[in-house]
Amino acid sequence: MPVLSRIAEIQEDMQTWRRDIHKHPELGFEEIRTAQIVADKLRDWGMDVHEGIGKTGVVGVLKGKGDSTRTIGIRADMDALPLQEMTGVEHQSIHDGKMHACGHDGHTAILLGAAKYLSETRNFDGTVNFIFQPAEEGLGGGDAMVKDGLFRRFPCDGVYGLHNMPDTPRGTFHIKKGCLMASADTAKIKIRAKGGHAAHPHRAVDPIKVGVQLYVALQTIVSRNVSPVDNVVISICEFHAGTAMNVIPHDAELSASIRTATPEIRDYVEKRFKEICAGVASTFNVDIEVDYQRIFPCTINHDKEVDTIVRIAEDLVGAENVNTDAPVRMGSEDFSFMLEACPGAYIFLGAGDEDHRFHVHHPEYDFNDGILGIGASLWARLVETELPLK
Repeated sequence: MPVLSRIAEIQEDMQTWRRDIHKHPELGFEEIRTAQIVADKLRDWGMDVHEGIGKTGVVGVLKGKGDSTRTIGIRADMDALPLQEMTGVEHQSIHDGKMHACGHDGHTAILLGAAKYLSETRNFDGTVNFIFQPAEEGLGGGDAMVKDGLFRRFPCDGVYGLHNMPDTPRGTFHIKKGCLMASADTAKIKIRAKGGHAAHPHRAVDPIKVGVQLYVALQTIVSRNVSPVDNVVISICEFHAGTAMNVIPHDAELSASIRTATPEIRDYVEKRFKEICAGVASTFNVDIEVDYQRIFPCTINHDKEVDTIVRIAEDLVGAENVNTDAPVRMGSEDFSFMLEACPGAYIFLGAGDEDHRFHVHHPEYDFNDGILGIGASLWARLVETELPLK
């Protein structure tokens, strides 16, 4: 795969950075060590460095050789997952119950590699904002950075991000205009009924019965309320009730993960979800409380920026290795908050090969170091192409 020659020379450095970060994983908003490593390197490379943005986020500002006012933002996420690692690699996590199971260590190393290259060459006219984001894994670090004035303090004409994908071939790129990844919402449901003796169910109101009926009813949103071609997932992931084998419990709790691929369908599904819960409560004469929370919006790519990154990717790996009609993924990504605040594009970088078969969020997953140079070259060429010297 074509990799810029200087970036190929620092491949070993990127791998060393990545494996060190992997060995010392930190959860969302706890990325103290990782953020310090990033800030120190950016500062050593002559950048204006800003720390503590969105709590533990870092932004490095690099100006090119000219006087252009054009700007580009490039983002990498830094946080790990609360998961016990089972890879057995030499750089395995030293912290029990924490691991880089999504490749954010690799994303950080990729952006650091591009930053090092661009700080050395400065073969561009304009400003690059290197954005290192905390807490992508469900905690909304992207939202926190935006609310902390990210684009007000560091204006960007466009912002870009990438994610490795082990289920696609190494060195390929995958993207689409519009919604690339689904929104992510959650619902916590509390059913308050009437407990009693297991031998006298007629004297009780069984919340387990209500929960089972509610589970089935909520699935009709997907099967009967939205079009079969719309992307919607409703997963009941927790169901808690009871303390003894001969006691009908007084209450039950369920939790749900809700994914949709358009803002309009998102609004409708929330409305229908709450209506069904109210209807089931009325049917069985119980109280049902729903705490419905919107977590991440849809990751919606902007057309112009997609065209831009596609041109760069095709020049890098060949048009045959760039899929511009990638399917919508029902996973979510809080880069979506940045795309709501600034035009931009998000792209997947294939990482799958014979030695990297496990998908992200698996305890045996490890980032494919073979794509470090490809990712860094993508960012470097993006900057040099979009911010050309006069």
